[in-house]
Amino acid sequence: MNKRAVAVRHLAGLLAVSIVLTPSVVSAQRATPWTAEAVAQVVREYREQNEARIVADFAELLSLPNVADDLDDMQRNAEYIVGLLEARGLQTRILSAGGAPYVYAELPNPRAVETVLIYAHFDGQPVQEENWASPPFSPTLRDGPLTAGGQVVDLAGIDGRYDPEWRLYARSAGDDKMPIVALLHVLDAMRAAGIEPSVNIKLLLDGEEEQGSPTVTRVLQENRALFDADVLLFCDGPMHQSRRAQLVFGVRGDMNVDITTYGPSRPLHSGHYGNWAPNPIMMLSYLLTSMRDESGRILVDGYYDSVAPLTEQERAAIAAMPDVESLLRDELAVHTPEGDGKRLEELIMLPAINVRGIVAGGIGQKGRNIVLSTATTSLDLRLVPNQQPDEVRKLIEAHLVKQGFHVVHEDPSPEVLRGHAKVARLDWSEDAYPGLRTSLDDPMSQRMIALLRQIRPDLIVTPTSGGSLPLYAFDDVLQTPIISLPLANHDNNQHAENENIRLQNLWDSMEVYGVVLAKFGE
Repeated sequence: MNKRAVAVRHLAGLLAVSIVLTPSVVSAQRATPWTAEAVAQVVREYREQNEARIVADFAELLSLPNVADDLDDMQRNAEYIVGLLEARGLQTRILSAGGAPYVYAELPNPRAVETVLIYAHFDGQPVQEENWASPPFSPTLRDGPLTAGGQVVDLAGIDGRYDPEWRLYARSAGDDKMPIVALLHVLDAMRAAGIEPSVNIKLLLDGEEEQGSPTVTRVLQENRALFDADVLLFCDGPMHQSRRAQLVFGVRGDMNVDITTYGPSRPLHSGHYGNWAPNPIMMLSYLLTSMRDESGRILVDGYYDSVAPLTEQERAAIAAMPDVESLLRDELAVHTPEGDGKRLEELIMLPAINVRGIVAGGIGQKGRNIVLSTATTSLDLRLVPNQQPDEVRKLIEAHLVKQGFHVVHEDPSPEVLRGHAKVARLDWSEDAYPGLRTSLDDPMSQRMIALLRQIRPDLIVTPTSGGSLPLYAFDDVLQTPIISLPLANHDNNQHAENENIRLQNLWDSMEVYGVVLAKFGE
């Protein structure tokens, strides 16, 4: 029996089990209309009675290897997820545009007049198993974070309730299979209590996000009619360090470039030729310091010209966010952050030039007394709305020319090197994309904020995230307001070894989903 068949059979059995509702749930069930608080309570009590089942289902999904570039594994994941969804009555399709599969699902409600489209992804980053405390595809429950000495939990004798501070360790536990399991069990909880969704529900589950979703635009364009929706809820990324619920209304764009500078055509003895032979490491160092100052401000002419100033509402939202400056400085052993005293939340609404790495020579026992032929740096350029990758490329290349460089895009010939004082090769990535920000004044933004504050009065409203997601592709094709709902704990180790999810984050996610599905369309 294949994985999909197993999933359908397993879930069908589970859904056939009668769920005993506590008096408070029965009381809530009789209430008309449902309040947001009552919906959250129903989901909470369902979860309290089914924690072992929820974690077991999550562990089963996490046990499927899901490195994004293994198409066979990604197909197995997609088929398994389809089985889980169909067992709940959702209509499904596996979509592909030449890359890894996407899973589309919908649960229509003839009485609903609005549609919520929810995005998450089910692929994961590559793993180096030797660096993990437990195998990445053998989900392991621990009684706390490894950094605090978390030990494996022996489930023998557990009475069904799990400590909310326990953590499940596996690849994609935090990034990003958790929303899938949370949604499945929210639908179970709502069905058990007789709560009807207030919206048509659509899901798009991405099987290639960790590769930059290279075919998502084609998937959306070729299946445009499937994705009509009134709002897109993008469920990926870690939530605020304070652990308070959060909505995020934008992301920065991203592009990368490698810059190589050139010295002599072969390495030269630094004693014999130092002070005469051009040193590509120094050349590169001077170039980098010409591009940004010590505070992080970009010195490239025209770089801020298209950057829109913050609105008053965005400034107010930032001012209302918890100040985590002292916490981060202590946790990360930082004396003086960049930014000239500006808050982190304000700084991430600006473009950034970050040096990802430098390859040049060696240090310690690998150091050699030579002047190298080349030195290369890799830059990560974070873009904000209104900045377009093509324009940023022009500005960067113009800056290099202003610094005296002859810019090339392939290895320069000896004639080119002899003919110019300074030569730089630029290798631009092909997967550049701009940033995006949904206005806080948008009616959908205001409704989502007001709804979640009914159960999370201390909700954090964040104008933009510092990270980057391919939201531009959805915006270009769908023209639908996009709101990000980060759900994972901020210290989930996404992309790294010992990735994990704190159980309370999973429990909280279920309540939020329940309220959105039951109340947003009213």
